[in-house]
Amino acid sequence: MTGDKRLYLIALSLLKGVGNILSRNLLQYFGEAEAVFSERKPLLGKVPGIGEYTIARILETRTEALHRAERELAFVEKNKIRLYAISEDDYPMRLRECPDAPVVFYFKGKADLNAKRVLSVIGTREATDYGYGLTAALLNNLAEAFPDVLVVSGLAYGIDICAHRNALKNGLPTVGVLAHGLDRIYPSAHRHAAVEMLGNGGLLSEFISETVPIRENFLQRNRLIAGLADATVVVESAEKGGALVTAGIAFSYGREVYAFPGRATDKCSGGCNRLIQANQAGLITSAHDLATALGWDTGKASIPKEARLPFQHEAPDHPLLRLLAEKGEMQINELAVMSGMPIYKLSPMLFELELAGHVKVLPGTVYRLTP
Repeated sequence: MTGDKRLYLIALSLLKGVGNILSRNLLQYFGEAEAVFSERKPLLGKVPGIGEYTIARILETRTEALHRAERELAFVEKNKIRLYAISEDDYPMRLRECPDAPVVFYFKGKADLNAKRVLSVIGTREATDYGYGLTAALLNNLAEAFPDVLVVSGLAYGIDICAHRNALKNGLPTVGVLAHGLDRIYPSAHRHAAVEMLGNGGLLSEFISETVPIRENFLQRNRLIAGLADATVVVESAEKGGALVTAGIAFSYGREVYAFPGRATDKCSGGCNRLIQANQAGLITSAHDLATALGWDTGKASIPKEARLPFQHEAPDHPLLRLLAEKGEMQINELAVMSGMPIYKLSPMLFELELAGHVKVLPGTVYRLTP
């Protein structure tokens, strides 16, 4: 078995019955991860917070964990993935402060995870034009004053991918926190953006390769989105959803949380309004509000006090836009017939146009041009 310290750190994260908090306790008690895989039962029993059942699980699974860690270390080296360990000095300082921070996580890309300013921007997967516009304006205006701010989100549909794409558009580094290993991209429709992020930002995960994106993993990764940043901004959210979970975690960490308000009747603003009402999030309406609330020194930079919605730009010459301009509202099946494209090709194109604010989707997957 190799003596590489990384091997034992990976294996520690894979032990059955040992969560992030206990893993840190084990590291602090023994001083290094390797000891966990060689010490006998009596000494393991002296570690704070450990019981007989957990000791038994460690003893039963540590050989298996080491073998799996060897495979993962080979994957990391082959794909030039950076492994961050909580015992290292360059482990993200904000994340280190979180009691349940992972002992190790994996990163591929080019970003300073200890940047001076780090902001998480999150929201619903079912975003509206209002949410897309706020996200675009927020990042456009922040980039003018703070061109080095690191933008963190979850690479999901809706506000997440809108945040990543607008960060890239404005030259801001952006990191996507994944709910699976770095051997895949989910959703696959965001692969192009993910690849672009590797050049200015990156992809981050605490999950080993071959891990699939199940629901529990998304809930687990939300704490990293909250923990990596100075503040979390919720753009749009219904009264239940992952964005509110992330906001709640950020609040529990003592981090700043901000939310854009919406009309009382808007479903996608219900969660934001509730956060503000419960004093769990500060109300913001622009990048200027956010920078002021965070005490970010703008120096000579000027941030517009009102959000500028980006949907007044001239629409591109696109065959689907021309078709909608000619026919008016069209259901996706009609569009497929008229355009001669199968739906599996049509859907991602329509999604891109919707994200850019050129089309609006109505109930029943009916599309029309945005006014």
